[in-house]
Amino acid sequence: MTAPVDPTSTAAWAELDAHRDGFAPDLRTWFANDPARAERLTLDLADLHVDLSKNLVTDEILASLVKLAEETGVAERFAAMLQGEHINTTEDRAVLHTALRRPAGSPLVVDGQDIDADVQGVLDRITAFADRVRSGEWTGVTGKRVTHVVNIGIGGSDLGPVMVYEALAPYADAGIEARFISNIDPTDLAQKTADLDPETTLFIVASKTFTTLETLTNARLARDWLWSGLGLSADEERAGAVSKHFIALSTALDKVAEFGIDTDNAFGFWDWVGGRYSVDSAIGASLAITLGPDRFRELLDGFHAVDEHVRTTPLEKNVPVLMGLLNVWYTNFLGAQSHAVLPYAQQLHRFAAYLQQLTMESNGKSVRWDGSPVTTDTGEVFWGEPGTNGQHAFYQLIHQGTRLIPADFIAFANPAYPLADGGRDVHGLFLANFLAQTKALAFGKTAEEVEAEGTTGALVAARTFEGNRPTTSIFAPALTPKVLGELIALYEHITFTQGVVWGINSFDQWGVELGKQLALQIAPAIEGDAEALASQDPSTQSLLAYYAAHRR
Repeated sequence: MTAPVDPTSTAAWAELDAHRDGFAPDLRTWFANDPARAERLTLDLADLHVDLSKNLVTDEILASLVKLAEETGVAERFAAMLQGEHINTTEDRAVLHTALRRPAGSPLVVDGQDIDADVQGVLDRITAFADRVRSGEWTGVTGKRVTHVVNIGIGGSDLGPVMVYEALAPYADAGIEARFISNIDPTDLAQKTADLDPETTLFIVASKTFTTLETLTNARLARDWLWSGLGLSADEERAGAVSKHFIALSTALDKVAEFGIDTDNAFGFWDWVGGRYSVDSAIGASLAITLGPDRFRELLDGFHAVDEHVRTTPLEKNVPVLMGLLNVWYTNFLGAQSHAVLPYAQQLHRFAAYLQQLTMESNGKSVRWDGSPVTTDTGEVFWGEPGTNGQHAFYQLIHQGTRLIPADFIAFANPAYPLADGGRDVHGLFLANFLAQTKALAFGKTAEEVEAEGTTGALVAARTFEGNRPTTSIFAPALTPKVLGELIALYEHITFTQGVVWGINSFDQWGVELGKQLALQIAPAIEGDAEALASQDPSTQSLLAYYAAHRR
C-alpha cells in the first residue's frame, strides 16, 4: 500500500499558509483593478459554464492550490482509478463507477474481468426490460399494464434515483410514475402506496446483497400489501404475483429467488460500484423505465463528458479539480465548516440531499488510506435548498452571519415550464434573483452606500453588508439528462480531488456500520428479551423503559 502524501509537508501547503497570513480579500477592489478577472476565471465544462471569479482567491493562491494537487498526486490517482487499481484500500477493491458510463466498445479488463462486457450486458438487459414495461408488453398478474414503479432502497439506492427522477420529471413520457420508499418508518411505505392499485404497480427492490435491513423489511411489507390488495392467499397465486410485480437490483440471486423474484428479472452491479456512485448502474432501472432508455443513456453521456474533461484537461483549467481545491482552501485555511449548494431550479430540490451522501460519506474520515491519522481537517457539511425559497430562510446567515459559508449557485437559461405573469417572463425574474444574490454576497453594501440612501444611526450597521462571501456560479442551457449527468459527475470529482489532497479513502463508509450492528442487538430488547435489555447501557435502558411505557 502506497502511503499518501502528507499535504502539510508539501511546499504548496507552506505557500498557502503564507498566503493566508494577513489575507484580506477584497472582491470589489480585485474586480475594479482587474477587468479581465471574470473572463479569466470562467471556464466551460461540457455544457456547464462555471464562473469561479467571485471566490476568495488571487492568481497566486490558485497557482499554489494547483501545485498542491500536483504534489499530492491528484492526476496520478485519478488515472489509477480509471485503470482499475484497488484505490479503495480498506476493502481492497477497484473503484470503477466511471466505467458505468463509458461508450460501448471501450476495452477495460480489471482483475481478469472484461468490465466493458459486464457493464454493457447489464445495461442492455435493463434497456430491454424498460422497453417491455413502457410498451405495455410487460403486465401485472391480472394483465394490466404498469402505471407506477416503486423503488425500494436506501442510501445510494434511493437518493440517486429519486433525485434524478425529480430533476428530469418533465421527460417522463410513458405515463408511468415513480415513487421511492426508503425509510424503515412504516409511514413511508403506507403513504407511498395508499392510493396505488396493486394490479398496476411494479416494485423494484434495490439491495446489492439483498440483506439491507430497511430495504428487505420494506420489501416484505410491500409484498404483503400486494397479496392483500389482490386478495391472494394460495401459495401458487402469491408466487405468480411476486414474479410479475417485483424485480430486483442485486447480485445475490439465491436470496432474490428465496424472496420469490424471478432471477431473470434481477439486474446486478459490482463491488467496485459504491452506493453513492451507483445511480448510473442498475440502480437507475426506475429511471430507464420512467424516462426511457434513450434518456438514461443521455444521462450516462453527461457523466462521461466530465470524466473525459478530468482525464484530459490540465489541472489549472480542470473545473472539478479547481473546485475541489477551492474547498480545501476554505476548509483548511479560512476555517469554513460547511458548504451550501443552491440550485435555482425547483426540479433540483433533492440535489443537496444527494450531495450530502456523496460528499460527507466519502470524505467524513479521520484516518488516511494507510490507516494513519489525518493531518488536516477533512470534509464539510453540505446543505442547501432551491432558490428562491432559501432566500427567505437561511440566506441571512450567509450574507451577514459570522461564519464563512462558500456557496455554489446553479441555474439554467431555459426553464422546463416557461410561464409569464402579465406578459413578464417569470423565469427571467427568477434568474434575476440568482444573479443578484451572488452579486450581493461578493460585493456587499458599504456603510457609506447605506447612509447615502438616507439611513442614519444604529440602522446603518444593521443594513451594511460586508461582502467577500465566496460563491461559484454554474450555468447551463437547460436541465437535460446530459446536463444532469454532468452536474453529478462534477461533484463526484470535486469530492475525489479533496479526498486525494487529504490522503483519505473516499470510497469506504465504515462509519455507518456500527449503528447498524447495534440496532440488531437492541431490537430483541425492544421486543421484550430480558437478557438483551440487561446488556444495554443505562441510557438505552432508560429510553427503552420510556418506549415500553408509552407504546400503545
